[in-house]
Amino acid sequence: MKTNTYLLTREQAADFLGIDPKSFDKFFRSDDEFKRFMLGKRERYVRKELIEYINKKLV
Repeated sequence: MKTNTYLLTREQAADFLGIDPKSFDKFFRSDDEFKRFMLGKRERYVRKELIEYINKKLV
């Protein structure tokens, strides 16, 4: 799996965050505020947006 790609798949994004893909679905993908890039019907994610989303949700 390429680690230097700009657009991440669901599995790559979950791996980047150190979580299970099912947890990624539950806590990230299910939130309409979570930004994603659409390639046709496929979602892709950007590391910067993952980090910003986490920082925004800190309690």
